[in-house]
Amino acid sequence: MANLFTKIMQAFNLGAITNLGAGSVDQAVGVDIGTSSIKLVQLKKKGGRAVLETYSTLALGPYANLDVGATTNLSNELLTKAINDALREGSIIIKDAAVSIPSSASLVFLLDIPATVAESELANIVPTEARKYIPVPINEVSLDYWVTPHRQESFYAEAGTEAVAPKTSEVLVAAIHNETLAKYKDITKASGLEADVFEIEAFSAIRSTLSHELSAVLMMDFGASRTKLSIVEYGIVRNFHIVNRGSVDITNSIAKSLGVPFAQAETMKRDIGLGGGGEGKAVSDLAKLSTDYILQETQGVIQAFEKKYNKPISKVILTGAGALLPGFRTHAAEVFRTEVVYGNPFEKVEVPEFIAKVLAETGPEFAVALGLALRKLG
Repeated sequence: MANLFTKIMQAFNLGAITNLGAGSVDQAVGVDIGTSSIKLVQLKKKGGRAVLETYSTLALGPYANLDVGATTNLSNELLTKAINDALREGSIIIKDAAVSIPSSASLVFLLDIPATVAESELANIVPTEARKYIPVPINEVSLDYWVTPHRQESFYAEAGTEAVAPKTSEVLVAAIHNETLAKYKDITKASGLEADVFEIEAFSAIRSTLSHELSAVLMMDFGASRTKLSIVEYGIVRNFHIVNRGSVDITNSIAKSLGVPFAQAETMKRDIGLGGGGEGKAVSDLAKLSTDYILQETQGVIQAFEKKYNKPISKVILTGAGALLPGFRTHAAEVFRTEVVYGNPFEKVEVPEFIAKVLAETGPEFAVALGLALRKLG
């Protein structure tokens, strides 16, 4: 498992662009395979920094005879063709790659282990405890885990009293079905790429988007078919949750309710979003119904965290193409009553000045792909 997860949290590398280590490659491509599109980012090392060389995105709908923006479940052969087309359109010839594993095909959870358990014993204990959370036989999944550092405030009682040793340790566990890993390895190999890093997409987005936030933040990856929520504190994932709705649900709602084709509904969604008035009000009302469901579930995750740890979420960071829905950021800020910002992974790398503004606007879409490429560069 070392070449797959490589200790999920140790690989975050949340530092600045000058933080690259002496990895084995000087150029790498991050491959984010979603349900509605493929996104690629190619980086190179230059003077200890990561420099953007090229990037591309390709809709998957047409490969299933569907419209652009539609979600798909393509065969390995069609996914291989799509990856090759995306590589060609982006003029990407680098073979060293890191590939995303969808959160829907994985599980991420925290285990409470007695603090008296030695780290050397975890290899036997974690698989046993993880069985309670994994709905398939444990030998059908690949596991990785990492002991999260104790929160400093848990060591102490009131001021002036002696330190209190914590009773339990939190262990972050990630599990991926072996069939899923085999599928993505086969696709990558068939595409001519050389990948030895396969990473759950949420961790890639965290790496590319977070820096050194000193308080708890919520990462909201608003994808096509699902919305992934990660609460991160001091670079440590404290909570992970998937909402089984995404931006395509908005399009389907508009198409069905207004009796228009999917392609037209997708255009209306992107153009009008949540801020439409007059003739656009019907579109905005439908979009708001879908987004409110996602926001309400997210609010529940936030409240559960704040109650458990007795501390607030200081910021919500939006990634994923769905987050670019017009009016969504403003509406989310009203619901959460905290700061809501767009993630800009391109801030982690050097980019040509003349496209910096464009990249900042599209940044949320490429958080996973860029995080993968950073992981590969090391």
